[in-house]
Amino acid sequence: MALIPVRWIAALVISLGALSTASAASLDAGLLPKIQGATFEVVAAKPVNDPLTYEKPLPLDLLPFQERNDKYHSIGTAFAIGHNRYVTAGHVLLAGVDSLWGAPSLRDASGHVYAIDKVEKFDLRRDFVVFSLTGDPAPSPLDVDTKPVLNQEVYAVGNALGTGVVIRDGLYTSDTPEQESGAWKWMRFSAAASPGNSGGPLLNKEGKVIGVVLMKSANENLNYALQIGDVLNAPSGQAVLDRRVPYQLDIFNTTLSNQIKSQFALPLGLSEFFTEYQKRFDGYVDAQLKEILAKDADKLFPHGESSNRLLYGESWTNTLPGLIARSSTGEWGLNIKEGNRMSLPANGYVQAGVLNRTFFFHLRRPDTLPASKLYSDPLALAELLCKLGIFMRPVGSEQIRITSLGKPVTDTVYTDQWQRRWQLRVWALPFANTKVVTYSLPVPDGYAMLMRFAMPGNSYDTMADMRVLTDFVAVGYDGTLAQWKDYLQNTSLLPGAFKDIHIDIDYQHRFSYASKRLTFAFAPDLQKIEPDSVLTLGAGFLPDHGKVVWDVNTLSMRASQQDPDRLHIERNVAPPTDMDDSFKSYWDKLQKRRHPYEGVAYTTDGETNIAAPAGDGQNASSNVLYSVFYVMAGTQSQDTMKPKLDLLLKDIQIKEH
Repeated sequence: MALIPVRWIAALVISLGALSTASAASLDAGLLPKIQGATFEVVAAKPVNDPLTYEKPLPLDLLPFQERNDKYHSIGTAFAIGHNRYVTAGHVLLAGVDSLWGAPSLRDASGHVYAIDKVEKFDLRRDFVVFSLTGDPAPSPLDVDTKPVLNQEVYAVGNALGTGVVIRDGLYTSDTPEQESGAWKWMRFSAAASPGNSGGPLLNKEGKVIGVVLMKSANENLNYALQIGDVLNAPSGQAVLDRRVPYQLDIFNTTLSNQIKSQFALPLGLSEFFTEYQKRFDGYVDAQLKEILAKDADKLFPHGESSNRLLYGESWTNTLPGLIARSSTGEWGLNIKEGNRMSLPANGYVQAGVLNRTFFFHLRRPDTLPASKLYSDPLALAELLCKLGIFMRPVGSEQIRITSLGKPVTDTVYTDQWQRRWQLRVWALPFANTKVVTYSLPVPDGYAMLMRFAMPGNSYDTMADMRVLTDFVAVGYDGTLAQWKDYLQNTSLLPGAFKDIHIDIDYQHRFSYASKRLTFAFAPDLQKIEPDSVLTLGAGFLPDHGKVVWDVNTLSMRASQQDPDRLHIERNVAPPTDMDDSFKSYWDKLQKRRHPYEGVAYTTDGETNIAAPAGDGQNASSNVLYSVFYVMAGTQSQDTMKPKLDLLLKDIQIKEH
């Protein structure tokens, strides 16, 4: 549910000073002091500590003097309507939920800042809040008019673009029913409104409040306000959460359009209000997750016929993590969207991809970085990510590269339903009031990763969504034998299925692999066994005696990354009878040892292949068969290929039967 910022939000420019008007000749100048005294900026304190490091000192001299020296960000507008009673937009107040900035406060034209004391009224759908202040400055409140007249002159008062409170004129043009049920009417007005105006008063020419400015029109200069009468008539002592909040999960192409409906008693202090609000919003997220996963639960991957093409036809060897998602036809498929490949020092790199709101990475660690260091030290990961140049801080006209994210604010291990262990780390970007959320799965050559950006208030639902997505991520386990040796020593981070797998590497002498499904070994007369030899285990979702498990179904090895010659062993399962002929034909050929599984060399795509079923225990009645391939570059003779296949088959034992 969290939105991903497409660029970092620069700090707002704040300019306090005398209230100004734009074409406001009809508004009595004698009212300006009262309007000025009753109208406030809503501000949030800038973070004092910055965990980030940069490629060079920040060129803060490029910023305007006021922005450079202000200790606050300006986020909206508020105004007084009674004795220690203030109004702003609900969404302005909610900017403080889970924020990396200070709590929302009010600042007057003289620069004095007042903390919010108690929240008295709140309505999420109508988007307003009424509250009191600690150390109330007791301004003369604005008068109100609860029966505004169409086509009268109006004045939008607010902290437009963070440049100080200004007045801009226009007309009250129309009333528009709110979209869900027409429960009330929005006021439409032509006075200009800009970011920062939210929560400010909409005045008539007598200086009386007729509405609260809430939304800017996206396509035309007709903006939205809520009539002040709706604020005054709302029940006191109550927070009302009644709003349609769409929910979408990346594995589905459908969206839920439910409403969050809840209430809690007021008044509450600001931190207590945020706690109660967050509790209910997080509960809504949990309910949406539960509902969307429960829809057609019998067809949710890996269940149902719509999963079969993946389960019976997929080799899970992709090193860039892919997401299993349901298409518009209801079929489950593996989605992999490769983006740029970015180099890191010492043979490291990051292969990037993006699907919807989630970034996917395969991070190949530099040769100089031990696996134990990468997995145990989040600073090492943070610095590698920053080398990609994807984290920048805008300062004036420059983009300053971030070189380290510092220590994460969250560093835990999450185990998905397949017993894979993901390292959950959350880093703070205080200047942008944004968090970086990563789920990192240790693999032999580094990490398979998911990453999202979370705006204030969205940390919980971002992490909840990503937790679910981990269950639908497919990735192969690939690395040199040296990398595998390092990786396997980190036993606490290995997938549960790997506890049954034993890999023994004796360079230049012997390689062996043993699991509960098969054992396999070979010597250098088949293929070189060196530290830079490459082993790939295709680990994915396997039909297994009426259920689906996560385990290894493919083993592939080559003498080095550059060597095209390779061996390949793959687990195959008899397809269901309702699957199409291509699956049946594939299984029939393997079962009856027909081409290409008859042990006869053949050439395709510039390579010579030879293949056969593996293991004496396999027979025509088995529903699990293993196929074995050996592949060499160029055109090779049967006399060259058959001994390789025989060596490969000699020490394979199938244990599933």
